[in-house]
Amino acid sequence: MYKKGEYVIYGNNGICCIENVGVPAGTPMASSGKRYYTLSPVFGSGNIYAPLDTKVFMRPILTKNQAEALIEQIPEIQGEEFEGKDVRALSEKYKDCLDTHQCEDLVKLIKTVYQKEKVMVESGKKLAKTEQEFGKLAKELLHREFSLALEMPYEEVEAYIAKKVEALCK
Repeated sequence: MYKKGEYVIYGNNGICCIENVGVPAGTPMASSGKRYYTLSPVFGSGNIYAPLDTKVFMRPILTKNQAEALIEQIPEIQGEEFEGKDVRALSEKYKDCLDTHQCEDLVKLIKTVYQKEKVMVESGKKLAKTEQEFGKLAKELLHREFSLALEMPYEEVEAYIAKKVEALCK
């Protein structure tokens, strides 16, 4: 069970802060007597009420040590090669990667899109909108979590990761 004040990844809502654990007073759910997590999206607005026994994916955000360890692993994490021109199949593969809610998979997706973009640019072509959108979303999700875990502004995360990875690759 999570505690008040903890940060969690909650389904596709991203990072949420647990504002309360209990029967949410002043809501239609109060009459049921069922206990809920009251979640506040960190990069959004409003509240989400999730039953304690929710089936929606939920995990704690990375700790600072876990985030640093993952950054050190980035050079070894390989992107995947998604071949084919079927946009729907490609979107499904990318969506499956996001749906694991694991930072390692976000790194894989970012690297996959980056590698594909590099090949496309070298051949004088532009990366498809699907790849652009999934790459941007994966980067945003990863950087948001790193921002909280590393206790740094979101805007500084990309440069921080780049500097650390560059130092590791020397």
